[in-house]
Amino acid sequence: MVGVAVIGAGYWGPNLVRNIQATPQFHLKTLCDLDVERAKAVLGRYSTVHATSSLAETLADPLVEAVAIATPAATHLEVALAALESGKHVLVEKPLASSYEDGLKLVTAADERGLTLMLDHTFCYTPVVRRLRQLVQDGELGDIQYVDSVRINLGIVQPDIDVLWDLAPHDLSILDSILPKDVTPVAVAALGTDPHQLGRACVAYISVRLSNDAIAHAHVNWLSPTKIRSTIIGGSRRTAVWNDLDPTQPLAVYDRGVDWSDDPVQRQVSYRVGDMVAPALPTGEALRGVMAEFAGAITEKRVPLTDGRSGLRVLAQLEAASASLAAGGVFVPVNGGSV
Repeated sequence: MVGVAVIGAGYWGPNLVRNIQATPQFHLKTLCDLDVERAKAVLGRYSTVHATSSLAETLADPLVEAVAIATPAATHLEVALAALESGKHVLVEKPLASSYEDGLKLVTAADERGLTLMLDHTFCYTPVVRRLRQLVQDGELGDIQYVDSVRINLGIVQPDIDVLWDLAPHDLSILDSILPKDVTPVAVAALGTDPHQLGRACVAYISVRLSNDAIAHAHVNWLSPTKIRSTIIGGSRRTAVWNDLDPTQPLAVYDRGVDWSDDPVQRQVSYRVGDMVAPALPTGEALRGVMAEFAGAITEKRVPLTDGRSGLRVLAQLEAASASLAAGGVFVPVNGGSV
């Protein structure tokens, strides 16, 4: 088994602890947090897992071969780089780092040492996104024409990042996961508002122009009294609709759309009204899939599905979104997005 330490016992850390302990290939050795009493409380009175406030002590332990990082985004570079330089495989919570430049440092450090660097892009491991990826890659939806996502709820307002950097990584990582290899983001536009004068956008809209002239759009919001998580992927053949809050039928595939005649002189529109299919999907916690992928990447010495470069692609779009937000919503080219 691979010895693992979790760094960070706050909001997400306990979920990592629980799922690592449920993964047969892993043995949880240490939970590290600046507040050691909080770490002990997460582990419980009868746990044999070591609790410590010392990152240096954790990384010096030869029995710890991998770390899972759940600390604030601003600390990801420092903590993850220290882990990689100590010879540890790294799973890090989104986003990879606070900037593309910092993220590239982590990817380079992992490559130079032959270590696994993986992003905890949890939604990419849900049964729905796995099926969406299959539908797109197999061509069942046809050519992607648009992607429309909504991710809104009340809170949690983050103290160090805006709503784009908090919520949009979910939608951008899903987009990165499902797009065909020959379709890439080329430019990003973003608009946002800060109605409570917090110094950062609490409501934002992001549009991603794709290389096939399609557009992907996402609405992210900390201020909505109702929670909505939905994604529509419109294709030339079929359209997939995902309602993440529907436990019984989260995914529906519609054979409905607009068709055009082949006459180049007088093109006529017709409306196709076909069947709706709700695919049967397996059950299971997405984070369990993250841990299985992390373990497999380490033991099989292969690239994980959400590797460091996928994190870089998301960072490239986030940086373009921030630049667009500052410039009043103009489209900003995605730099480094082809890694």
